[in-house]
Amino acid sequence: MIDKVIAHIEANKDANVQRLLDLLRIPCVSTDPKHKPDMKRGAEWIHQLLTGCGIKSEIVETPGHPCVVGEAGPPDADGPTILVYGHYDVQPTGDESLWHSPAFEPAIRNEVVFARGAADDKGQVLAHMLAAEAWMKVAGGLPIRVKFLIEGEEEISSPSLEKVIRDHRERLKCDYVVLSDTPKFDANTPAITYGTKGMVYKEIVVTGPKQNLHSGSFGGTLANPGNVLSAIIASLRDQDERVTIPGFYDGVRELTADERSRLKELPFDEAAYLKGMGAPALCGEEGYSTLERRWARPTLDVNGLFGGFTGEGASTVIPAKMSAKVSMRLVPDQNPHRISKLFDDAVQAACPNSVKLQVITHGTCAAYVAPLDSPGMKAATQAVESGFGKSPVFTREGGSLPILPMFKEVLGADSLMVGFCTPDCNAHGPNEFLTLADFHGGTRTAAYLMDRLTVKR
Repeated sequence: MIDKVIAHIEANKDANVQRLLDLLRIPCVSTDPKHKPDMKRGAEWIHQLLTGCGIKSEIVETPGHPCVVGEAGPPDADGPTILVYGHYDVQPTGDESLWHSPAFEPAIRNEVVFARGAADDKGQVLAHMLAAEAWMKVAGGLPIRVKFLIEGEEEISSPSLEKVIRDHRERLKCDYVVLSDTPKFDANTPAITYGTKGMVYKEIVVTGPKQNLHSGSFGGTLANPGNVLSAIIASLRDQDERVTIPGFYDGVRELTADERSRLKELPFDEAAYLKGMGAPALCGEEGYSTLERRWARPTLDVNGLFGGFTGEGASTVIPAKMSAKVSMRLVPDQNPHRISKLFDDAVQAACPNSVKLQVITHGTCAAYVAPLDSPGMKAATQAVESGFGKSPVFTREGGSLPILPMFKEVLGADSLMVGFCTPDCNAHGPNEFLTLADFHGGTRTAAYLMDRLTVKR
């Protein structure tokens, strides 16, 4: 039957592209209140696609933007139940002058679709819906139980999602969560992402005098918040780029020999990576490769420094207040709440009593890693190979996806992250794109995954 399903997908490529363009024309910008009606239109569009092919679907309202929840397939099928997760909301346009064509007027140039949301995440999640539709039309049903959870708030940190998942825990119960909101390794190499980093995000505020003071008149007689903050930040890392917070590395899960071997086999061009960043040189924690540092080692980075005089020219002041925003990316087995407290303690210890100190926590989330030897991972590997004609590589991600540990906690399900876009797809930037080849390859992969997950007797 899978051959007939794939034949149907191939025969309907043009129609599927048109539907992609239709979805991309809806400006589902979740952060902008003026687009609230467009958000409803986006949810309704997805709901209609699912119901149109016989998949039971419902629009679930939230305090923010609605989710679409759907399901189909025999509940007692030979094979696991999967939950396809994705989001229909997109980032704002940004500077429109940088776009070569309007962000919400999708354009196809050289077999590439340019539009906001093409890769993140409308094009990728649509591939899964079109694959399910193909099964419904050709076979009259799905080979396994497939559920859908398509939200409208991912780009604003999913404030309503946890309540939706907890409130609908039984309804969303599954063996695997399938999501395509990650990239391939490169344009020619498909990938399955099996791990993401956690994060602790902090703000350090150092306050001294009641107002900015003349550095000539008062310098040397009181603590300068700028000097103090600089010293605190400098104390958090050593010359080998290791974090100095006591206990920071306790429990860090090291890569297995198999994982390290896989990393070495990846077609990673370090020179091209450096050139793409535009930095003078690479650096990082001593004793680890670039990919290990990116994906499997914890980090601490200053994200912003502000306070004092920053205008044109010179103003010789001692600032009344200085602040820094600092993020720590965590790896498996680092507890974000424990790391948060260790950070606070280390900053407090490094701060003299000649200033006032405030440490603000802006957010925490845990790291996530999926087992590489699960039946679901094996099925996903086979599906990608069939859909793209090439075996995928296995990668981790340096960014954070808080929903993954939440899915594991609430639903008890591991996630299969099968991405269809290229790493340079300009997600969140101008001229975001998705190649038609990857769109069609993703649709085939999603169809094959439903087949490969079926237990053959």
